[in-house]
Amino acid sequence: MRLYKIKASDGYLFWGTAWNGEVGKPITRDAIIIAQTPNCDAFLFLTKWNREGDEFNYLEELDSVPSGFDFTYCQAWGLTIDDDVVDRVIIDLRKKAYPSWEDQLDYIYHNGLDAWKTMIQNIKEKYPKR
Repeated sequence: MRLYKIKASDGYLFWGTAWNGEVGKPITRDAIIIAQTPNCDAFLFLTKWNREGDEFNYLEELDSVPSGFDFTYCQAWGLTIDDDVVDRVIIDLRKKAYPSWEDQLDYIYHNGLDAWKTMIQNIKEKYPKR
């Protein structure tokens, strides 16, 4: 997954409304906000999506976590965010996406091992490690 920074003032450009004729529809992004500045003027989010072209020039792709952000994904983990915490978020997203082991065994029984492998691979692709 990739780490991006976005200014709050540009949030509507990324998560705003797409116009379809006369009806505005919310834009759906496969992204999760994980941190924000204390005054909420910028946010960090994770996505497997890759920014290409100038259409999204207001996004800043990051190699590591910058200072000045508070962790908001799971406040029980504390407010400190660094690269290790980002990796932990990705692992947590994967764990939440996997069915329970009981449901996985039932899926294997009804659909076979190859179908189960495909299901699990789709989750791994949705939440790739950095």
